[in-house]
This record gives sequence, structure tokens and C-alpha cells, in this order.
Amino acid sequence: MASDSSGSASHTTSSSSSPSLTRLRGIANHMALASVTSFPVEAVPQAPEDPLFGLMRAYKADESPNKVDLGIGAYRDDNAKPWVLPVVKKADEILRNDPDLNHEYLPIAGLASFTSKAGELLLGTGSAAAAEKRVSSVQTISGTGAVHLGALFLAKFYKVNGANRTVYLSSPTWANHNQIFTNVGLPIATYPYFDKETKGLAFEGMKKALADAPERSIILLHACAHNPTGVDPTAEQWREIAEVIKAKKHFPFFDCAYQGFASGDLDRDAGAIRYFIEQGFELVIAQSFAKNFGLYGERAGCFHFVAAPSADAASITTRVASQLAILQRSEISNPPIYGAKIASTVLNDKALFAEWQENLRTMSGRIITMRTALRAKLEELRTPGQWNHITEQIGMFSFTGLSEAQVAKLRSEFHVYMTKNGRISMAGLNTRNVEYFAKAVDSVVREAL
Repeated sequence: MASDSSGSASHTTSSSSSPSLTRLRGIANHMALASVTSFPVEAVPQAPEDPLFGLMRAYKADESPNKVDLGIGAYRDDNAKPWVLPVVKKADEILRNDPDLNHEYLPIAGLASFTSKAGELLLGTGSAAAAEKRVSSVQTISGTGAVHLGALFLAKFYKVNGANRTVYLSSPTWANHNQIFTNVGLPIATYPYFDKETKGLAFEGMKKALADAPERSIILLHACAHNPTGVDPTAEQWREIAEVIKAKKHFPFFDCAYQGFASGDLDRDAGAIRYFIEQGFELVIAQSFAKNFGLYGERAGCFHFVAAPSADAASITTRVASQLAILQRSEISNPPIYGAKIASTVLNDKALFAEWQENLRTMSGRIITMRTALRAKLEELRTPGQWNHITEQIGMFSFTGLSEAQVAKLRSEFHVYMTKNGRISMAGLNTRNVEYFAKAVDSVVREAL
């Protein structure tokens, strides 16, 4: 009887609870339908497509045989094809035939044979800062990762002595600078850089803005081949800029993405960084090997901290290195190995290094040739305006001075793809399309008159 009673009771409880369970399930289903996500549109709106990669997508979809890609900043040869540097091919062959090659983790700070030579490339052989152990170097995810690591470090630690945490960027600057610093919570401001009238450096405006900025502000500087304008200060102007920054106790943050690619001379392109270090600045440098090695997809870069000369400089550098390692560990754990080994192989071999320098001269030389050809074509066509800035600017990019409307017309009528601010990648020009582009520019400029 006890067993029957128990069974009956169990059955009764189950039966009596069924309507309640049904109601609960109905409520739960209704709630699930009403809120299918924790990320509604008001919390996570649709983000706009990245302008540069959107431009690349549109170019690829264009079926015109005359289309010209002057958008993405990657080197192309005279056949408009990606160029694998001959020295990179040799380094790749060496690595593939290395019986000790493996794919193990690198240390958190990266491949030492790479980071040490990368630092030497910037600071110069026999650098006093390196000899005095005032330099800490960390391998990063190319230049973007280096800027990010530097931004993260400053966001966490640049807080003493009444430091102003605002990052001053040139106007204009590489678009990603804005997002990187904003994402880590650092406020940004701008200083004048490009003079629309002269299409050169707005030098006096730049100096005034740096002098007016609160003491100990963070100043982002392009080491060479300024992106997007192609306008660099002269050696004398760099000295004046350094004086202003020193007087206001600002903190310099150099971004160096084009060393050797700008002028073809590694030492010349590192001149501004070396001068600042000689002047006793404490500073940081983001360094990319995407452009000058053609290792775009391999993401090889470095971040360098350089302490000012002092009795405890080595100790400061050691402490900074320890914190950079913690930040790196929590972000990427270990940097990628292949691109670093390619660069390391070249940087540590005298013959390969010399060949790399020749490859750099080939790339920079072709771009200089295209600048000369484009200016000559525009002047031959008597295109309204002055075009001397085409050859006076340097590096991969040129700020043409074309308006957004003219850029749009170049795209719709001539299938020429460039950023809407008028910046062109000179590497996208070649002997087959430079005349076509010049005539297209001539057409839209005349139409605007």
C-alpha cells in the first residue's frame, strides 16, 4: 500500500504541476522572442566599412580594363603586381633549408636577433642609448601592433608629474591613429601639418600648436614619408620642432613605417629619431617592416622604449620592459615567428643586408620616377594649377590637392580609385597608366573651373 500511495502521490504532483510548467514555458518563450540578443542595435549599431578596404573591394569588383588602383599603400612593380623582394626570396630559401627550423613559441618579447637589429636600424650602429642599456625592444604585430602597445602602455602608466594624457596627432594623419588611441581611453587632439595652399608643411602652425599644448602632452610624430601627405620637415625644421617639444616637456611618440622606403637611405630616414635621442629625450618608437621588406601579411614590427640619459636609466628601462611584457602577454601572448625570422636573416647577414638596401633603392627609385613622370605629364597638358608638390613630397603617398568631388568623378568616369581626401599611392602608378591618370586629372580639374 505504501508503494501504491507513494506512486499515486508522485503522479498527482506531476499532474498538478503540468499547467504551471506550461505557463512558465510560455512566458520563457515569449521573453526569448522579445529579446533574442544581448546586443540590440542601440547598443551595437552597424559600423561603417573601413574606407580603405572598402575602396579595395570596389576596385576588385570593377570590370573596366582601364581601372587604376591608387588607394591601398602597398608597393607594386611596373606591371602593377605585388613584388616579393629578391632578398626576401633568398632568406625564405635559407629558412626552408634550415634543419633546425621549427614553429615553437617565441619569447613574449619576440625574436631577440630581430628586435636587437631592428633597434640598431633606427638608432644607428654604436648608439649610445643602446650601449648604456637605455633601450627596451618588443616584437609586435607590425606597426599597428606597435602603436597599439605604445598606446596601451601610456594609457596605463603615463600619469606622473602632472602629465597631460592628450595625444596630439598631425592633421591629417594615418586614420588608424585616431582609433587606436581612442580605444585605450586616451583623448586626442590635432596640430596643423598640411598647408592646403602650398601643399607643403604648415610649419609655423605646427610649432604654435605644440607650444600652446599643455605641458607633458604626448606628441605623435611621423619619422619619415608622412602618411598621408608625403610631406616631411627638413632637418632644420626637425631641430626647431625638437626645441619646442623639449621646452614644453612633451613626450615624443615616433611612428616609423617607411624607413629606407622614403628616400632609399636607411640612415637619412631615421635622422629625426636619432636627433631626438641625441638631444636627451625619453621617447617611444613604433616600427613596421611591412613596407620596406614587403612583408605586409607577415606582420613584423617592433616597439622601442628609449630612456633619457640618467644614473638610473638602465633600471627605468628594465622596469618598463617588465610591464611591456605583461601587456604583450595578455594581448597576444607571443608574436608571430616567420616574418621576424625573414627580417632577422637579412639584418644579420652583411651580404643580404647590402642586397636589401639595393632592393629599397629599387622601390624608392621607381616611386621617384613616377612622381617625375606624373608632374611632367600634368605640366605638358598645362593642367590648371601648380604641380611641383608632386615631386617635392616624398615616400609612397602624395596629397594631390584634388577635392572630394573631383576624386568621386575620377572614380565614376575614369575608374581611378583613391581616397576621398585626394591622397594617392604613387606605387599604383606605372609606365602603362601614368599618362591615363594625368589626362583624367586634367579633365576633372578643367571641368571644375
